Amino acid sequence: MSSSGNNLVLSVNAGSSSLKISLYAVSSHQEQGQDHTFPEPVTLILSSSISSISAPPAKFSFQPTDSGVQSCKDEPVDSITDHASAFAHFLEALRTKASIDGKRVIYICHRVVHGGDYNEPVQITQESYDHIEKLSDLAPLHNGAALSVIKACIDVLPDAKSIAYFDTAFHRSIPIHISSYAIDPELAKKRGLKKYGFHGLSYAFILRAVSQYLLKVCHDAFAFTIEVDIRFLLQPSKSLNLILLHLGSGASACVIKNGESLDTSMGLTPLNGLPGATRSGSVDPSLIFHYTNKAGRITHDPSMATHVGVTTAEDILNRKSGWKAITGTADFGVITSKAELENHDSEIALRNPHRLAYDIFLDRILHFVGSYHLKLDGEVDAIVFAGGIGEKSVQLRSMIGEKLQCLGYRRVESSKNENATKAGATILDISVDREESKNRPKRVFVCHTDEQLEMARECALDRRFWDEA
Repeated sequence: MSSSGNNLVLSVNAGSSSLKISLYAVSSHQEQGQDHTFPEPVTLILSSSISSISAPPAKFSFQPTDSGVQSCKDEPVDSITDHASAFAHFLEALRTKASIDGKRVIYICHRVVHGGDYNEPVQITQESYDHIEKLSDLAPLHNGAALSVIKACIDVLPDAKSIAYFDTAFHRSIPIHISSYAIDPELAKKRGLKKYGFHGLSYAFILRAVSQYLLKVCHDAFAFTIEVDIRFLLQPSKSLNLILLHLGSGASACVIKNGESLDTSMGLTPLNGLPGATRSGSVDPSLIFHYTNKAGRITHDPSMATHVGVTTAEDILNRKSGWKAITGTADFGVITSKAELENHDSEIALRNPHRLAYDIFLDRILHFVGSYHLKLDGEVDAIVFAGGIGEKSVQLRSMIGEKLQCLGYRRVESSKNENATKAGATILDISVDREESKNRPKRVFVCHTDEQLEMARECALDRRFWDEA
């Protein structure tokens, strides 16, 4: 690390119409220790977000940790028209509001949703840029936006090294019989047709956060049996069996066995698995052909078939489906408020589209949660809610919590559940404090996940980068 103070790392998270940026200072490697857990290797300096990039005016927020530095929230900016201009506006705010020269940034970490066969972070070169570009069709809502920001960063801050961090890399541990599809194996290998999984940076953060949390409380005699204490103290993260739910406009589930990804709901692309704001989630593969046929009804008559290009099909299933297609809104909070959840009539979804969207989402989550328990032989330490919906939806957590009790989970405590949305802690246990159980205790957690922090942390701890710096 340079003695001149060029120790800043930017973490950039590009969405289809948004950009989240966090700036960190990297600590001395001599202070980091060897366990890569304590103390934290990076310190947050400020965070920024730009939303509505494709629906101007864009809204700009700038939140320094130093109260003496000027901040703003949802400030309309007419000059932001794309991700490149959004990043340029951020750099100007960094200079004028925080008096920080962008040249002090030594690394820029980019979240890239689909990394194909890349199993670890890579520095952006022309070769790696071209490879990521080829994968854009597999993550149409994200990879293109990430590439536009990468290009902007290289143009504006040519001395900073851009590093790509892939959501897919976390799932490299998934066994071949789970990642493989029942298709011609030679063709599948040639074209890379397999389950990759996504939300990996979020899941890596959650796994580490849960591990640290449990390590701090494992002295409690009611938290673990002696057997689990020994198992956990020897290798904290490597001993955990977890079911993780990253629930947002893009949603997925992941099962962790012995600290590694065993399976996840998304597949070759982020489209598979749980429905999202505009994604259909898992559907019968032939649905798209019936969706577009000329007959207006289900038929196998070849004369009624309409040619559907891959681009058209992906546009329908990625951008014109999900709960927005059912309700007209992508805001799950609005859907929850209009779903009449106090009414337990099983047929209410027939007349209320908001209830239908809510019930579909709940049903699909329960489907994955149930199947993942079988994969772990019922030996689960906790289920963890994360993502915008997972962190905010009190009702959804409560309903899932009720279902979980048949699997031996501690009950969700209502006041803890309600306060979890407002609390500032990274991990919150919303289950009751003590319940006697002969089996491995199962808890319910809420995690405020942070993909930008996970990238900066990994960057700071990666000797490959800092030995060269």
